[in-house]
Amino acid sequence: MTDTMVPFFDRRDDGVFVGNDPARGPWAVDYCHAGPVAGLVARAAEVEIGPEKQLTRLTMDLLRPVPLAGIRVAAETTRHTRTLATTRVTVHDLSDALLVQATTMHLAERDIGLVPTPALPAPRFEEAEPGPFAIGEGRHELANFARLLEARYPPGHGFGPGPKTMWLRTPDLVQGEETSPVQGICALADCGNGISWNLPTSEMGFMNTDLTLQIHRMPEPGWHASEAVSHWQPNGIGMSQAVLYDTEGPVGMALQTLVLFPAR
Repeated sequence: MTDTMVPFFDRRDDGVFVGNDPARGPWAVDYCHAGPVAGLVARAAEVEIGPEKQLTRLTMDLLRPVPLAGIRVAAETTRHTRTLATTRVTVHDLSDALLVQATTMHLAERDIGLVPTPALPAPRFEEAEPGPFAIGEGRHELANFARLLEARYPPGHGFGPGPKTMWLRTPDLVQGEETSPVQGICALADCGNGISWNLPTSEMGFMNTDLTLQIHRMPEPGWHASEAVSHWQPNGIGMSQAVLYDTEGPVGMALQTLVLFPAR
């Protein structure tokens, strides 16, 4: 966790999660960025399945905006074998409206010795330079995810439209709890559309309706990077895809479906 940063959420005694300023999204003052919410989904699934299996895939449908004021998260096991486990996770508001539905896959780890894998170029954290969050301006002026979190960029980076690579360091997910490696990278996984965009928010909105996170190696804690590109189409639909890294190399991928809406 950053030295001066409050966690994304506080957890009340009744199990309700209440969002703090870093969890606020850039689009509306009363609603969460979906990345911290994905972290709560991962948390619920990991608690449900336990530490003997690694969370390798999370798919989340964003059905309604998620309020900062309070949400409940529930997980249930849908299959559990020696090799794999799956869950269904739901997020409801305090009136019991369904906001998010998700599924997860968990695999048992086995030591199979050294195996070949491609050595692809990866961003180097030691070369990264501090800078503001890539999305630039938001739709409000209150403290939020993009204004509060620390970001860094490869040398020679730009802040205009197009593909970008951004490093991000996030706070703890829940006050007083240890954040797991997958929980810690969820917030960045949902940033692809905010890292790589093709018009500024003053001209086009580009909210995601879902998130799929695929993890092939447990991330190291600390700084994580997203190498993102967003594809926009004239039918109002887009997609963001991102390769995710820790300081040791690639750890997974993230995909988002986007709904595009011209600014009025």
